[in-house]
Amino acid sequence: MKRILLLALPIALMTACSNPPASTKSETTAAADTSTAAPAANIDAAQLGANHWLLDNAVDAAGKRIEGLFVNTDKPLTLDFKDGRLSVSNACNNMGGAYTVEGNALTVGNMMSTNKACQGPLMALDGLVSERLQGKLTVQSLDASAMRLVAANGDVLSFRAEPTAETRYGGAGETVFMEVDAQAKPCPHPLMKDATCLQVREVKYNEQGLEQGKRGAYENFYGNIEGYTHQPGVRNVLRLKRYQIKNPPADAPSQAYVLDMVVMSETAK
Repeated sequence: MKRILLLALPIALMTACSNPPASTKSETTAAADTSTAAPAANIDAAQLGANHWLLDNAVDAAGKRIEGLFVNTDKPLTLDFKDGRLSVSNACNNMGGAYTVEGNALTVGNMMSTNKACQGPLMALDGLVSERLQGKLTVQSLDASAMRLVAANGDVLSFRAEPTAETRYGGAGETVFMEVDAQAKPCPHPLMKDATCLQVREVKYNEQGLEQGKRGAYENFYGNIEGYTHQPGVRNVLRLKRYQIKNPPADAPSQAYVLDMVVMSETAK
């Protein structure tokens, strides 16, 4: 049985400066249009925290697209702002650092990272992100659907907004732990023929992270865990946020589950 315990080990990222590539006349004009736009008067900190921010476009000071920031095509770089910390996901490693806001300026401190090796261009992505997000950035625009940041070197980063679970469900969720068995099983469902369900059971930990009590029997899980894709043959312990759904439709679940972290994985024999 292969068991993997997922741990985050903070390390300081080392970044290196690079000269921007040459650009065409039209690219230079495009850069001028974005960099001279009037900056936002003040940053709405609540708006920052209400959304996940997915990278849509990035151009350097000459207007040329920064292709190195888009090597993970299926999972765009995503920023999250919570409790005074910026978190970056969908790079090689998870990254983060403290941030402050003042007027239209967003200042990010030294960024830390987990210590995972990746192959090819994905490995270089962490450094490219750190170069552009550390230090003082200008918030050129910010609303409920989009945000545009200008880095100190003139690069312009454009993001689209996706509401967080807290925003969508109208409040903070409850943290729960759930073990998902390696194989799903057939389960009765009034609206679906030949339905299969994940097999789950709750796991309880104390404040010190020690498991409490004995795990019960697996039960059918009707519904969906947002952000989680089950791999047959792999048993997982998940840290989830559980939200109450207000006025759910008939025959629909009254609770929503959102993946927060995969705590442990093991391959079943």
